[in-house]
This record gives sequence, structure tokens and C-alpha cells, in this order.
Amino acid sequence: MGVSKRFLHSVQVNQLADMAKVLSHPARISILNYIGDCEGCSCMQIAGNIRLSQPTTSQHLQVIKKSGLLKSRFVGKSQLYTINKDKLTALKELFQDFFETTEQKCC
Repeated sequence: MGVSKRFLHSVQVNQLADMAKVLSHPARISILNYIGDCEGCSCMQIAGNIRLSQPTTSQHLQVIKKSGLLKSRFVGKSQLYTINKDKLTALKELFQDFFETTEQKCC
């Protein structure tokens, strides 16, 4: 794999590319959809709902959490995940700006 030369691109473009990578797996989108409907979901609840193994679900949760789209807190020994609404709003704005800019240039 070649060098990405991220320095050639704006911060906004790099942020959008990073977030697109997080959303590039259908399991991660399913996880986010499921977590959006609950006040705090454990890995086991998520795994059962989206029909993935617990270790696989855990790996995807870590990728999403690293992006900032998830918050977590411990209740006893269980880690509960919720959507980081501020980060989700920022992501929506990144995509919206991208589509609006691209549409203006092409059409």
C-alpha cells in the first residue's frame, strides 16, 4: 500500500475519510443503529441483536469508540455504550458539506 499523503488534503477532507472508514463496514452501521435505540447497551446485547459473536462485536465497538462516535460507561462489570450525539452531529455536517460542495461543482 502506498503513502496516503494526507498532508495534501484539508483537515475536513481527512476527517471525512477517517469517518467513512468507520462506517465502511455493515456491522458497524448495524451497531450504531441498534445503540441509537437504547439508553446504554452492553456488548452482549448488541451481539445478540445483530447476530455477531461477542468478540467480533467488541472489535467493531472499539473501532467506533476510537472514532468518537460512541461513549461508554461502566455499570458494575458491564460496559454500556451510547451514541455521542455531538460527534454524530459533526459527522452529519461533514457529509452534508461534502455533498453540497460536490453537487454545486458538478451540476
